[in-house]
Amino acid sequence: YQRRVRARLSPDGSELIHRGAHNIGFAMASDEGLLVPNVKNVEQRSVFEVAQELSRIIEAGRAGKLPPADLSGGSLTLSNIGTVGGTYTSPVLLLPEVAIGAFGKLQRVPRFDADDNVVPVNLINMSWSADHRIVDGVTIASYSNAFKRYLEQPESMLLDLK
Repeated sequence: YQRRVRARLSPDGSELIHRGAHNIGFAMASDEGLLVPNVKNVEQRSVFEVAQELSRIIEAGRAGKLPPADLSGGSLTLSNIGTVGGTYTSPVLLLPEVAIGAFGKLQRVPRFDADDNVVPVNLINMSWSADHRIVDGVTIASYSNAFKRYLEQPESMLLDLK
């Protein structure tokens, strides 16, 4: 499923182009409006290196000095609507990317456990959109499940990164 999420259509729409890089975009508010810079080659970086690059990009964005290279070449975008109190949305694709995920604010809600006892749990809602010419529903659901696993078990992400 990851290969499809990194793909894009050729400019004329006749060919599927598979990209090797995971260039993860993130929505960022700025004085000029919403920007979507991306961290290049995430699959080749450690968690520390990703954090350093995020810091660099955020600083440049706040200063209004993001170079065009930081704003192009994304594979998919993640947006945190929770920072403004959001829980659900219908994220809009930034073409030619083929997927976008938006996560809402962390909520503490009641749920039933295996013994039918009401217990408090932490919940984050994820909303996904995808270009169905490239990514079908099963593929984006599988991707969403992997993302969920990384959030619930961060050590599994550490094993999958550089």
